[in-house]
Amino acid sequence: QVQLVESGGGLVQAGGSLRLSCAASGRTFSIYAMGWFRQAPGKEREFVATISRSGGRTYYADSVKGRFTISRDNAKNTVYLQMNSLKPEDTAVYYCAADRSVNYYYTTDKNKYDVWGQGTQVTVSS
Repeated sequence: QVQLVESGGGLVQAGGSLRLSCAASGRTFSIYAMGWFRQAPGKEREFVATISRSGGRTYYADSVKGRFTISRDNAKNTVYLQMNSLKPEDTAVYYCAADRSVNYYYTTDKNKYDVWGQGTQVTVSS
């Protein structure tokens, strides 16, 4: 089972950009579909983006479509989330997660993910 460590969060002004990274331990990273989720204070954890095991398929929440890009480098055991045109409502703790199921390319259902990172804070000021 992999372990996940996120990095790259921080404070940025509205309209700015950040790139989050999620590094996975172990040699089986490529068998996991990966997802990014976020949780704002007082709110449920919500889906942001997901990518298939090969990286060939991606899917985004409507709220980030066109602004965020998920990608992965299986040789580096890392998944990324490039966030552009950030808005104050993007402020949250961002988590990456790994899903080992082989029944589908990816899922937006947080309950299907097997492994989670500790999260990284993203704060967007207006």
